[in-house]
Amino acid sequence: MLFNSFEFLFLFLPFCLFVFISLNKQSKHETAMIWLVFCSLFFYGWWSPAYLILIAGSMVFNYILGQQLSSVRRYSKLLLWIGVITNLSFLGYYKYANFFVDQLNFFSGTSFHLDRILLPLAISFFTFQQIAFLVDSYRHETKEFNFLHYSLFVTFFPQLIAGPIVHHKEILPQFLQKYNSKIELRNIAIGLSIFAIGFFKKTVIADGIAPYSNVFFNSTLIETSPSFFVAWGGSLAYTLQLYFDFSGYSDMAIGLARMFGIILPLNFYSPYKAINISEFWRRWHITLSNFLRDYVYIALGGNRNGSFNRYRNLFLTMFLGGLWHGAGWNFALWGALHGSYLIIHQGWGRLFKHKVIPIPNSIKVFSAWLLTFIAVVVGWVFFRATSLDSAVDILIGMSGANGFAIPNAISVRLGIFGDFITMLGVTTFLGGGESFLNNWLWILIILPTCLILPNTQDLFVNNIGSLSNNNHLTAHTFWPLHALCKKTQWKLSNSWAWLISFAFILGILSLAQVSEFLYFQF
Repeated sequence: MLFNSFEFLFLFLPFCLFVFISLNKQSKHETAMIWLVFCSLFFYGWWSPAYLILIAGSMVFNYILGQQLSSVRRYSKLLLWIGVITNLSFLGYYKYANFFVDQLNFFSGTSFHLDRILLPLAISFFTFQQIAFLVDSYRHETKEFNFLHYSLFVTFFPQLIAGPIVHHKEILPQFLQKYNSKIELRNIAIGLSIFAIGFFKKTVIADGIAPYSNVFFNSTLIETSPSFFVAWGGSLAYTLQLYFDFSGYSDMAIGLARMFGIILPLNFYSPYKAINISEFWRRWHITLSNFLRDYVYIALGGNRNGSFNRYRNLFLTMFLGGLWHGAGWNFALWGALHGSYLIIHQGWGRLFKHKVIPIPNSIKVFSAWLLTFIAVVVGWVFFRATSLDSAVDILIGMSGANGFAIPNAISVRLGIFGDFITMLGVTTFLGGGESFLNNWLWILIILPTCLILPNTQDLFVNNIGSLSNNNHLTAHTFWPLHALCKKTQWKLSNSWAWLISFAFILGILSLAQVSEFLYFQF
């Protein structure tokens, strides 16, 4: 069941929410939590009921182990290692077994066979979430002695499938609070508004530009060495598709949780406004970045023991983060690339830490942003490409080595300007004019949208749109309209009601073909 499906929007969600609120009004809070666990398991089992056994077994194992870690001092470190290794073993089997067997056969010439293992939905997310719970229990930062509460923490359906990765101590206390009708009505209004904005991002924008991204990466254009404008058009199409797909999902998850009175952590905050790669990772998939920092990078030694070890730990953390996204060399290479980016960024910062560069600040900021954005787009090419060869071909096209060409149908309509660019060396090709034009129109319209306009969390900051304090993540001075967030704060008003309704209706009208969220596959 998808958030952007008719059965979810008009059957599952209204019924689940109505019963939950009714039980809370009758002060049956534990019964309301049981109901929410049941609904969440039904939501999860909609794809494949067989995998309910896996998530139930995982919850029982980690709950019992977490209890032991909270109360037992002796052998606690051994118990933690057993828990972490067991969780990662299940994740490794379901997610990477086929990949490793294929690679072994390829490199050694063997012919081992392993039946295709279907990846259980959300296994990466609920595995990491429970590993964090075990580590927090080991550190005595959290305790849980009620299996119902723990089950709700793991299965809560707004964040079950694709995050955010939440901590037990962040979410469960909110469920244990008492509810009243006034708070519920305001939460529902805020939640519906955030959900509608995310719904619009996903169904109208992300799904609107998706065909151009998919056609480019899956077509023979790559095999025929794409030219500059074609290569950049396809790459930017995917860059923006992924942005609005994940941004839309994050908003929808936060909005859904808010309807139940739960405030989820911030998970996405205008990452394409970042002016360096470190800032990008503080804005993109924030809860995953925090998990990798707290439970992988620091565990490897963090920034202790010298520069070499710090850079090594950065690289390994990002490499593992890449593999977390999927069993494929493209994901590993993408992670390694971002690890290299972070090393270069930190080394550059240390080298020029005390040097004054005589360039106006606005130019420095814009240059830093442009370099960061291009680096991120290059990374997405490896992330999305179907093979290493096709990724290299795309990057060669983006460099201009394959020439600059536009469709002939567009060139002839440019008149004198068309003759001028022909003199500059721009050639033409037959066919694909309409697709080429629509692709670039999408880019020219929505790229400024995510660079200039305030994001969803800015609009709801006065209403606690998320748990995280995002004051340290502000847009930079060369985004001239970012001050709009101070003038366009969401509030209970007729104008906002009409705007949210319009966004939701447009989203509904775009559901002719339901597409899965891109992050569901990870």
